[in-house]
Amino acid sequence: MARNLKIDVVTIFPDYVVTPLAQSLIGKAGQSGLIEIITNDLRDFTTDPHRTVDDTPYGGGAGMVMMPTVWGDAIDAIAQASETSHHELIILTPAGELFSQAMAEELSSAEHLIFACGRYEGIDHRVTEHYRTRSDFRVREVSIGNYVLNGGEAAALVMIEAIARLVPGVIGNPDSLTEESHSIVAEGQEALLEYPSYTKPAEWRGLPVPAILTSGNHGLIAKWRREQAISRTRQIRSETGE
Repeated sequence: MARNLKIDVVTIFPDYVVTPLAQSLIGKAGQSGLIEIITNDLRDFTTDPHRTVDDTPYGGGAGMVMMPTVWGDAIDAIAQASETSHHELIILTPAGELFSQAMAEELSSAEHLIFACGRYEGIDHRVTEHYRTRSDFRVREVSIGNYVLNGGEAAALVMIEAIARLVPGVIGNPDSLTEESHSIVAEGQEALLEYPSYTKPAEWRGLPVPAILTSGNHGLIAKWRREQAISRTRQIRSETGE
């Protein structure tokens, strides 16, 4: 059996992530043992009757900040329960480094990922500072885009899908992974967007499938697809300014 990837998600809204992660190929990978995903309720690690996870920010300001005490207890317990000696702690924040296909590929080879799904005004920064001093942790503050969500759960779902599908055995045909957007590389340099795809019927609403795709000449088809990927990448990136 292929290597097992363990993923822990820590959140105050476990129902937000449990059902989506049980669906489709990710759910099947969990059932087969290729990946193990555990959803942890942060409130289970509180010690007061009200199960408090947040408090007012030092220095004033709007909103509440999630307390380091409960996060530290949760992360420590999850790490201790793991059979691995190294943990990737991913703190989801709009102030983090931008998630990419390259990061997904890197994290897919990890043994244990811990996703910290913040809420309110985020997690007390001392959580990041503390675990960065630990030799058994690597901390990454990550954002999935230049916008703000209500919490880290949606971002965690995006990252887990992108990462888990790269674990060997999760995708039935591994060759399909090499032809996807951001995975095709031009001249060993930039990652390209995927070429356009077509299927039956050969003509739809007056639009025919490009003749090259029905030629049977696989060399020319491969050349055409690469040219289309390069052209699409240049067009879209020039339009978006990326």
